[in-house]
Amino acid sequence: MIENVNFDETGLIPAIIQDVDTRVILMLGYMNAESLRKTEESGKVCFYSRSRQRLWTKGEESGHFLYVKEILADCDRDSLLIKATPAGPTCHTGQDTCWGEPNTNADFLFTLQDFLRKRKNDSPEDSYTARLIAKGINKVAQKVGEEAVELVIEAKDDNEELFLNEAADLMYHYIVLLIAKGYGLENVVEVLKNRHK
Repeated sequence: MIENVNFDETGLIPAIIQDVDTRVILMLGYMNAESLRKTEESGKVCFYSRSRQRLWTKGEESGHFLYVKEILADCDRDSLLIKATPAGPTCHTGQDTCWGEPNTNADFLFTLQDFLRKRKNDSPEDSYTARLIAKGINKVAQKVGEEAVELVIEAKDDNEELFLNEAADLMYHYIVLLIAKGYGLENVVEVLKNRHK
């Protein structure tokens, strides 16, 4: 439970909502002590609506709830950062954010991974990714090995275009292998962070 926050003279505190995974800022709302308490207890972001003069849980009408992962107060304890997982678009206009920005990871590899996770469930007739995963883990692992060998061969030459294309092929198949095994880049990043400590 977050303590000792400084509400303003009207009893409110601004709360910035950030997607915990993409780190994109989704919206800004205001909370009073009661809505903050409800947010902490329910695990869903609840604001105090200044226009309606009542509590409102984001998503109570649309179903696009914001599931709380972490609440932080700033250095003066007079604003909050709430890291959350959105269940759909955040803005009432249907856009991902209230600023009209797409809620995508700034790191393209994670955006690609999300795309490939969706492709995994597509029809094998329509998707190379789905077709490859459907052949089983041995086939996916074999493709990673083949692409790694091709990258090593290209590394010995001086053709930048071929080398970078083989590097991209290896990265693509490596991400597919992670997905096929039920993991993701985030798991590998965590291992690397632990090694770096």
